[in-house]
Amino acid sequence: MSLPRRKPAGLHLQGVSKQFGTRNAPVLAVNDVSLTVNRGEFIALLGPSGCGKTTTLRLIAGFERVDAGSIEIDGTTVASSSVHVQPERRRVGMVFQDYALFPHVSVLANIEFGLRRMSAADKRARSLEILELTGLSGLEERMPHELSGGQQQRVALARALAPNPALILLDEPFSNLDAGLRARVRAELGEILHAAKATAIFVTHDQEEALSMVDRVAVMLDGSVKQAASPHELYTDPASRSVAEFIGEANFLPGIGQGDTIECELGNLAARKQIRGPVDILLRPENIELLPAQPGLPAARVRHSLFFGHDQLITVQLPTGTHLTARSGPSDAYVSDLPLQVAVRSPVVAYPRKK
Repeated sequence: MSLPRRKPAGLHLQGVSKQFGTRNAPVLAVNDVSLTVNRGEFIALLGPSGCGKTTTLRLIAGFERVDAGSIEIDGTTVASSSVHVQPERRRVGMVFQDYALFPHVSVLANIEFGLRRMSAADKRARSLEILELTGLSGLEERMPHELSGGQQQRVALARALAPNPALILLDEPFSNLDAGLRARVRAELGEILHAAKATAIFVTHDQEEALSMVDRVAVMLDGSVKQAASPHELYTDPASRSVAEFIGEANFLPGIGQGDTIECELGNLAARKQIRGPVDILLRPENIELLPAQPGLPAARVRHSLFFGHDQLITVQLPTGTHLTARSGPSDAYVSDLPLQVAVRSPVVAYPRKK
């Protein structure tokens, strides 16, 4: 009895590298990147400026040639050392940072642009279907300048979705929106992509965007993907100290791993994974608990607090002089030099300390 064949991934990168610059001064922009995006999955490629994420997107789209490795889209190799399929033949829909709408034609004409090989009737039916999916019904005769920023973005997404591509690529899709509109629009975009069952990858440097709207996040640092995981796993169990430092706010406290526990100046903490020897313990601000000072016990002291309304960040100095940042609710007042006891909600993640 033969086993059923597995469906190919929506996108598969294997050992992809890209170098710029000159022979005497080469710059390795993308370094041995391997990443798989399943069909219907929405992932974010997250990293700081200059980490190689936009170059990776351009390699997937076909705007750049790979120097090494291979790229498959929907089971077809589109890039390798010997293959380079042109962008227009990769079945990739692209949503650019500035939307790149045609300003002189209507919303409907923008959406129909990629449907030129269809009959007029099929083109009209598909356009109306996409207009409804993206919440643009009734706006088909509007010109781009008559739309809000959020509506323009949805038109750009509708145009990318209309030809039923194998993959949607989005390059910093929210950067042109003001902060008040951004949260609503990214929720809408996520709902549209999931409703369309689209395979999609978007590039961003904004951690809140990435963690709040996708199935998985791939963290890219120094040209390489360091970890690809669900937002929850990425935040609570970073694969390395460099990922932990990049994602969210992080305190690090020295300790000694003793298997299931770690000894440090806050006592013996339960370890999430077995570890031995000198370590750096990851303490997220929300995992640090601030308690009233106890008579006879060494106390930490409040050094600084930032009040945000819904919560506050408090910097405390431990008796040894170490500073930690804790997150607390809005109800308690933390005045400078207030004595406190510091506790940790464990188990904790720790990393072998570099020598």
